Amino acid sequence: MTATWNAGRSDGAGSSTGIRLTAPPPGWSREADVVVVGSGVAGLTVALRCAAAGAKVTVVTKAHLDDGSTRWAQGGIAAALGDGDTPEQHLEDTLVAGAGLCDEPAVRTLVTEGPDAVRRLMDTGAHFDTDAASGELLLTREGGHRRRRITHAGGDATGAEVSRALIAAVREAGIDFVENALVLDLLTDAEGRTAGVTLHVMGAGARDGVGAVRAPAVVLATGGMGQVFSATTNPAVSTGDGVALALRAGAEVSDLEFVQFHPTVLWLGPDAEGQQPLVSEAVRGEGAHLVDADGVRFMVGQHELAELAPRDVVAKGIMRRMQETGADHMLLDARHFGARMWEERFPTILAACRAHGIDPVTRPIPVAPAAHYASGGVRTDLRGRTTVPGLYACGEVACTGVHGANRLASNSLLEGLVFAERIAADIAAHPASCGEPVVPEAFASPLLAPEARYEVQRIMSAGAGVLRSAESLAVAAGALERLHTAAVEAYDRDGKTEEPCVETWEATNLSLVARVLVAAARRREETRGCHWREDRPDRDDARWRRHLVVRLTPHRTLEVRTTQGPDFAGTRPAGIGDDGAAAAPHPAPAAPKEFS
Repeated sequence: MTATWNAGRSDGAGSSTGIRLTAPPPGWSREADVVVVGSGVAGLTVALRCAAAGAKVTVVTKAHLDDGSTRWAQGGIAAALGDGDTPEQHLEDTLVAGAGLCDEPAVRTLVTEGPDAVRRLMDTGAHFDTDAASGELLLTREGGHRRRRITHAGGDATGAEVSRALIAAVREAGIDFVENALVLDLLTDAEGRTAGVTLHVMGAGARDGVGAVRAPAVVLATGGMGQVFSATTNPAVSTGDGVALALRAGAEVSDLEFVQFHPTVLWLGPDAEGQQPLVSEAVRGEGAHLVDADGVRFMVGQHELAELAPRDVVAKGIMRRMQETGADHMLLDARHFGARMWEERFPTILAACRAHGIDPVTRPIPVAPAAHYASGGVRTDLRGRTTVPGLYACGEVACTGVHGANRLASNSLLEGLVFAERIAADIAAHPASCGEPVVPEAFASPLLAPEARYEVQRIMSAGAGVLRSAESLAVAAGALERLHTAAVEAYDRDGKTEEPCVETWEATNLSLVARVLVAAARRREETRGCHWREDRPDRDDARWRRHLVVRLTPHRTLEVRTTQGPDFAGTRPAGIGDDGAAAAPHPAPAAPKEFS
């Protein structure tokens, strides 16, 4: 089927910037009721629930169905499923970890709907570890949790089991999916409402090259943006594509400065880049100790939970000790587990360590923090709705308000489940028809060279990593702006840009996401959660217990504003009410600042 493309700028109710990636026009198209972008726990759950309600669903994924971030999750899913545990206790632990920036209605939704969502996942076919005698779920504990409430599978292979079960269900349901496809931009109609997506398929035949999937509902479930840093636990596909697409579509993003650096990532040397093996927090939950080269447990006395403090506390503790001792890593000692426990409880981590010449049965594991999880993302309400009509987001790409300034361990898979189900319910309750897509008279987004990806990573790791300051962030902002400006000026002057391809699109997306992150980090002049400003070491609730919201303007500048204040009144898009009823939209700022 060939789409009808109407030329001209949309003047409707939408907020599209008119900025799109430089790409060939779509050469093919197909239609659906719902397009889900991403094949992790959030995306596949949305797809299954929408299909069960009778919708025609197309899942688009950047690599293979099982290549997203979900399958790398080791620890498990947090939910109040154990004896004596309650959603209220889970809520309290989440609020404490979020350092004053969690939106309590969102957290309450997560913890109250979470247990049943996990049970429905088990009904879908996911098998979690149980006690051989009683058949009861085995629960472990991770940092920031005061109870054992983490369900796990295969010892330390929870994500792989969740991914397996959901993919099997998607195949059984006959849901259409497109693999090896990078989504480029959102399509909108003359009223500014979502009308589908453009995408590039790296395949052969009818779906090869740039095409479009037309649909009145698009769900972003693209995962994280860890590849914006040199060292990360994220897979190579995590290049911030969903956040970049949403920004170009005119959607708001929030809290992007809060990047969680996992404290215990296998240290592979000072020059290691790309995806690094994760050493799950569950290892510390089972009793492993963090020590320095002299065997000192340096987290003892820094927090009442020592090694099981929230992740931002542990990451900072490791970095401080590294600075004090001049070391480039610390050690995680779990030799007392013995070989049997390692083999049965943590077989994946054991294999990863041994593959790199380290046997945790006989020696401590060298660890250091690395970029792990984006607590912020595309700003949504409790139904997953963004500020662009028809565009939804869930999972790591979204900012639901659940995580605040620091995600509580193992809340991520739960968030994907709970808010995916809410999105599916909202789509079913508000069916829409697909308008004709309008191709705007757009500012093209000039493309960066493939090697710019590595330049962005080096800039971000040096200036916006675990340790930040006004000086380091200013250096990072200047370097990123020079990359961006050089590409824009070349394009504006003589129409030259890099050749459109996956590598240039990814580099361009990473550059945009990095600019937003640095702009927000410069604006937040305090230390809170996983945002650590060396020059502003204290938390400042009077000035900064509020969210930073960023949008991309049609002039390619970033507009940054703060929400109202500590009570968070009106800080989220319409629909924040727990009953799903629309609420008044948040007020516009009087005089937003711009960062070019």
